[in-house]
Amino acid sequence: MPFDGMVMAAIARDLAGTITGCRIDRIHQPAREEVHLVLSRPGAKFRLLLSADPGTARVHLTGTGAENPPSPPVFCMVLRKHLEGGRIYGFSQPGYDRVLTIAVDTRDDLGRPSLKHIICEIMGKHSNIILLDPGTGIILDGIKRYSHAVSRHREVLPGRHYIPAPAGGKTNPLSLDEEKFFSMMMESDLNSRVRDIVQKKFDGLSPLLSSEIVYRAGLDRDIVLDRCGAYDLTSVYTALKNIYEKAENGDFQPTVVFEGRSVRDFGAFDLTCLEDLQRQTGGMNEMTDLFFRHRALDEKNGRIRQSIMSLVHKETTRLKKKLSLQSAELEAASDAEALRLAGELVTANIHRLKKGDTEVFLENFYKEGCPPEKVDLDPRYTPSENAQNFFKKYSRAKKTIEAASHNIEKTEEEIDYLGGVENSAALASVSEELDQIKEELVEQGYMKAGVTRPAVKAAKKEKAAPRPAVFISSQGFTIMAGKNNRQNDYLTMRLALPGDIWLHARQIPGCHVIIKTDGKEVPPATLEEAASLAALFSRAGQSGKVPVDYTFKKHVSKPRGAKPGYVIYTDQKTIMAGPDKLLAEKLSHLPASPPAE
Repeated sequence: MPFDGMVMAAIARDLAGTITGCRIDRIHQPAREEVHLVLSRPGAKFRLLLSADPGTARVHLTGTGAENPPSPPVFCMVLRKHLEGGRIYGFSQPGYDRVLTIAVDTRDDLGRPSLKHIICEIMGKHSNIILLDPGTGIILDGIKRYSHAVSRHREVLPGRHYIPAPAGGKTNPLSLDEEKFFSMMMESDLNSRVRDIVQKKFDGLSPLLSSEIVYRAGLDRDIVLDRCGAYDLTSVYTALKNIYEKAENGDFQPTVVFEGRSVRDFGAFDLTCLEDLQRQTGGMNEMTDLFFRHRALDEKNGRIRQSIMSLVHKETTRLKKKLSLQSAELEAASDAEALRLAGELVTANIHRLKKGDTEVFLENFYKEGCPPEKVDLDPRYTPSENAQNFFKKYSRAKKTIEAASHNIEKTEEEIDYLGGVENSAALASVSEELDQIKEELVEQGYMKAGVTRPAVKAAKKEKAAPRPAVFISSQGFTIMAGKNNRQNDYLTMRLALPGDIWLHARQIPGCHVIIKTDGKEVPPATLEEAASLAALFSRAGQSGKVPVDYTFKKHVSKPRGAKPGYVIYTDQKTIMAGPDKLLAEKLSHLPASPPAE
């Protein structure tokens, strides 16, 4: 996570200009290692988030609240006692360390003016939030308490003197001339990457920002020191100084980088080294909040997606075992015709047989030349009874074949259906799509419905209205694609008109794709683009070429009682298409709106 010293400096500058002088109205601790300060000044309210969570430690303003526990933790109570009603006095950061001190002007128990410090140490697993009395240097409390049994360097316990976290010992390059910079660089292993050396030796840089500096110097981001000449190192020195000069002047360019709909990285400067990815810029607090909100949503969606995938895998494994047993049952009944033949041959030759015979050879009049056919008899029964037994066994075997064939067909359909669900879960990029898949699995009996308040249920129902993806072809035709079975049904059975063209990967789980023709003839290029989308949004989306069926919507129907997303179609033609993610991004448009109720 690139929450480096430069990000902290940009946030501190933003906070100083935004919330200095704000009153602390309320303090909440919604999570074990996260605190929210609710602030106000005339005409404005703010929420300052402080986190010491090892994976998401940070400080920034946020627009998102959080549910609080039934009773506040001890640390929250201590903060409330000392800080509520106080005012934010100022911010300080030692160099470009990831340590921010928030000074709060408040009053003590006797009503006398008192200054308190909230020290936010953003250091990965060693992150902490400490409340300090700066007059005495005594710790009032820490969100993480520990003694010398955990850390030889210091204790974080109420009543102990505050000892700052160990300094990184890194250098600000503005204090160096070019010769000294060269000397520091050449102290390193010649096989080390330049970006790793820069990140290790200079203050406030994350690996990402170090890569950005090397990239701005015009060098390959993975270049090693041994491959650099004097000109290259001069370029790195210039780019490095430029970043620090911008930081000293407050000339930050906060940026969040997206990969698809998911966040990739963020930083205090424009990340030009990630030039192929979409970027968004804004204030540092705004961009940090945006990054972590998206990241939390991505993680939540990942957990939901994984739960769906695990369920599908479990059910598919069970169904494949069931299919194996059904196939074995069908195989065991596969001699039904032999039983019928034996019964007919015995009946036709009953005058030649007697009770007690164990086997006979009878002419098979169904074959040319009437070759002899061996028939095993039960000596306990008369020839007539043997014939009746053969016909009874034939009747049972025939019923078994019919039932087993029907069951196999149903099981294979269910396996295909779950394959489609798995494909939909893999394609889902927003919570809405994953929620629709979960609702479908609940409706189909694969998952249990959660207990939800009626108002929340109504809101979810409204939110979950199908919104297929929309694309505009290079010839201006609208192309729509369903990302899950609910969207597929809505798109094919409600949005599509009889004259629209319907596409689907041939015999492969995937999405339904519709070309809105508006009564016009669809050119080959648009058909190929739609087929590429159908191939991309199928289970074969990573393949080179995928067969895609297409036909008019009027030839597509949904059988009564069929599972979501299942249709049958006729009069189709097949086109080979290559999945093309770049084409999908190029043609992508807004999602289709749900119909008015």
